[in-house]
Amino acid sequence: MEPRVDVPALLVLEDGRSFRGVSFGAPGETFGEAVFSTGMTGYQETLTDPSYRRQVVVATAPHIGNTGWNDEDDESRRIWVAGYVVRDAARVRSNWRSNRSLADELAAQGVVGIAEVDTRALTRHLRERGAMRVGISTTELDADKLLARVLEQPPMAGANLVGDVTVDAPVVVPAVGEKRFTVAAIDLGIKEMTPELMARRGIEVHVLPASSTLADIRATGADGVFFSNGPGDPAAADEAVGLLTDVLDAGLPYFGICFGNQIFGRALGFGTYKLTYGHRGLNVPVLDRATGAVEITAQNHGFAVDAPLDADTPTRWGDARVTHVCLNDDVVEGLELTDASGRVLGFSVQYHPEAAAGPHDSVYLFDRFVAVLASTGSTTRTEN
Repeated sequence: MEPRVDVPALLVLEDGRSFRGVSFGAPGETFGEAVFSTGMTGYQETLTDPSYRRQVVVATAPHIGNTGWNDEDDESRRIWVAGYVVRDAARVRSNWRSNRSLADELAAQGVVGIAEVDTRALTRHLRERGAMRVGISTTELDADKLLARVLEQPPMAGANLVGDVTVDAPVVVPAVGEKRFTVAAIDLGIKEMTPELMARRGIEVHVLPASSTLADIRATGADGVFFSNGPGDPAAADEAVGLLTDVLDAGLPYFGICFGNQIFGRALGFGTYKLTYGHRGLNVPVLDRATGAVEITAQNHGFAVDAPLDADTPTRWGDARVTHVCLNDDVVEGLELTDASGRVLGFSVQYHPEAAAGPHDSVYLFDRFVAVLASTGSTTRTEN
């Protein structure tokens, strides 16, 4: 049995609500936006998702850590959450793939967490009041003093965090088997499973920094462009919107997910807005309006696109429309752009079709991207 040292810890929300518990992970102090995730499994994938940059994640599942931590399931190069809140931290890890405990990995990466918190009460509070700033500390146990520190922190609205998570230099993921296409994937906070799923479909993926230009994309010989998920407020990501506008002007096929959906929406002329508490979990129902099918999806977003559900919107490239909606609250979950002949120029979804730790209902979207690439008549040059 792994030892548990009951070091007191304190969590304080910006509205003054506080919770006491014990340290879980690294000692110290951390601040961020308090959000909750409803996933019953996949905490390793959640913690290493760059979209959670500067967020303190509350796990609604009551028992966390029983499968430990392994070296295969990371979604990116590190843990990105600002902090972690759980009810019952597992005292024993039990999985044949486990290399160490969750608590050990949090401590090794300097992630401050808190356990033995009434996460049901905390989640209900966030649902009623909305996501808000929060602090966790093992060093400051006076709630009023910690609250003062919380109120000094910047809000998530207006935050441009893409530069914190993007790669420093291009990375090439080779196609598996015969190479059919080349895609430039703009890393706004990409997860490793995304280029892997494209590679399995014969796509050579060039993962490029968020600061890349259309010239950088053209230098890869790209047949199409992909924009990834990522953290922060899409209203602050003007550079990404400018790049996507150039991509659409160049006539390159486009596919985006999550943050890439929001950037697509902005490029098409729509606004974005902050959700009260967001969609974060593995069980969100989404309606495909074209087929009537309902997909159970994995999601992680606190912002959404403000687009009309009942009409197409003309743009300079063609008509834009909402293709998917969330059945819980009618939030826009997908967009499509077509030209006058009905040919798809680009599409995006708000959820995560790669969903390594979640449902696989939406993996067909990668096949759809291949079909869009093929429909342009542009294939990768044969190399000598």
